[in-house]
This record gives sequence, structure tokens and C-alpha cells, in this order.
Amino acid sequence: MRQHHGSAITGMAAYRPTHLVTNEELALRTSVTAEWIESRTGIRTRYHASEDEDMVTMSAEAGEKAIAMANLDPAEVDLTIVATATRRQRMPGIGPQVATRIGLPASGAYDLNAVCAGFTYALSMASNAVRVGDARNVLVVGVERTSDWINPDDPDTFVIFGDGAGAVVVSRSGEDEIGPTVWGSDGARHKVLGLTEMPDGREFVTMDGPLVYKWSTATMPGVAHRACEAAGISLSDVAWFVPHQANRRIIDTLTRTLEFPPDRVMRDVVDTGNTSAASVPLALSRLYESGRTSPGDLVLLLGFGAGLTYAGQIVRMP
Repeated sequence: MRQHHGSAITGMAAYRPTHLVTNEELALRTSVTAEWIESRTGIRTRYHASEDEDMVTMSAEAGEKAIAMANLDPAEVDLTIVATATRRQRMPGIGPQVATRIGLPASGAYDLNAVCAGFTYALSMASNAVRVGDARNVLVVGVERTSDWINPDDPDTFVIFGDGAGAVVVSRSGEDEIGPTVWGSDGARHKVLGLTEMPDGREFVTMDGPLVYKWSTATMPGVAHRACEAAGISLSDVAWFVPHQANRRIIDTLTRTLEFPPDRVMRDVVDTGNTSAASVPLALSRLYESGRTSPGDLVLLLGFGAGLTYAGQIVRMP
């Protein structure tokens, strides 16, 4: 029988593209004003990737930094999981390319598509692989180029989404520092958010914003409490809340409903936009980089979006 181990996040890092896109710039390309964008979404800037900043490149940049923070030899990384939903090439997946680009000689690799919940799902897969002994260390990347799929004629989506990559390393630990995952889905509402083919054959993200807001703000508070219960803690024990960075309005409503301290909630969406599967690791990395956390701080992660699908867990900061 296999020996079971604990799992922990030992490294994290982010990659944000070089092109910072302001609301003023978008206002010149769409039918709304910069003021309308910020008042409606809470977003001031987001990043759009250049042709040179493809998904493999962004993933490898974030992944290399996360591995360095974990102080690992690349040969010690046994598995690479890439969460993404915005690749134009359906197959093969980019997991193997990311592992090769970084130089991970012994890593298995695969892609996972749970859209905005992708990172939290991938983190669960990584933790399970480490706990049962299938891997010593797992690289988990959330990466998106949503700018390839947004329509300038649809301001409800065009002004929200951005690009980037975030990565963490999950390693064996003497303690369980990544809690059980609480997850679920509602496939009956799959048309609320997804890709829609236009009459000219192009595909763009379309979204029923009011329904997404109603569903997420009604469903996610319960998921948050269940994730805490699964980890054997209460919400009052949580030091930081890092939800999917959908828009500021959703984050602020969740914060009020949970009665969580507002100054302990990450709002990376203000500067980075909605980056789908990359949003949680990007926000988590920014939290770590801020210097506001202490090792062992409990963090509530929530991923939710298209599918509809969601997942959440409690983790400890490295």
C-alpha cells in the first residue's frame, strides 16, 4: 500500500504581459466611455498579450519562477498541469510544451479545462497526486489569452477580460496544507457564459452578465462555508479571501455576504481584469508579493464561471 503524504504550496509566481490596456484606450475602440467601464466593472486596467507572448511562453515564465521559489531542481517536478480554456489549437495540449520549455525532464503533463474554475480544479488534482504518492512536486499553471476571443462590439465582455499566467508548485509536506476541495456544477446553465459563433464564422465570448452575477453571488457564499468546514476550520479562521476575479461588483457582494473583512480580500481584477483560469493564481501571487502575508496564513480560494462550474479550497501561504 502507498504511504499518504501531506501537500503544500511551496512556490508561486505570475506573468503579466507587457501591454497594459487602460480604460481610455478601450474607450477609443468600443462604444462606451472609460468612466462607464470603471463604474460598471470596477476594472481600471488589464493586460493584452502580444504575438510573442503566447500561452506556452507566459506559462513557462510563471512556472520557472514558481519552481525557483520552491527551491527545486527541475528533475524533481514529476507532473505539470495547465488550466486553460482559450487555446485556438484544440490539440495537442500545451502541458507537454510548457514542461519542455522550462526543462522538466521527468514531468508528465496535461491540460485541464474548467474555464474560470480551472486553477482550483487543477490545484486539487495536484494535491491529490502528491498525497497518494504519484508525484513529489507538481507544477500547476493557470493561463489565458482571453483577448483572442472578445468582441469590440460587445462592451459587456470586451472591457472585462485580460491575459496572463499564474503558477504554483505543490509539494510533499509533513502536514496537510491544502484542504479538501468542494466543487460542483450546473450544466443546465451552460449557455450563460461561453463561446458563440457569429454569422461570419468567428467565435467570441458571450455572457449574460446579470445571470452570472445572480448565480455567483447566491451560490458561492455557501461554497465558501463548505470549503472551510471540509478543512476543519471556520470562516473566522481565514486570513485572506482570493476569489475568481470576475469583476469588482461580484467580489464586493461576496465579501459583504460573507461578512469578511474588506481589507483581507484580493481585488486584482482592478488592475488585471478577468483572466479566467489565470485569475486566482495571479491574485494569489500578487498577495504574496505584497508582503502582507505571513507563512501559514489560511487563504480561501474560490473559482467559478462558465460551465457553470465551481471549486474552492483552503490553503496555507508558504
